[in-house]
Amino acid sequence: MNGYMTVQEAAEKWGVTPRQVQILCKENRIAGAARMSRIWIIPENAEKPTKDSNTRARTKDDKQ
Repeated sequence: MNGYMTVQEAAEKWGVTPRQVQILCKENRIAGAARMSRIWIIPENAEKPTKDSNTRARTKDDKQ
């Protein structure tokens, strides 16, 4: 049986805020995450999603 972690546990593990984890769950960006009533459950072995290709950090060259 696979174990699950809470939003708070995932946030601590990945170094982000709980709200960011909730948003990732809502956007279906965490494989295996499921909503049970009002809480999200996340597989313990889930990987932190990387930024999508549409989002990137701005560089000095972008400010021209």
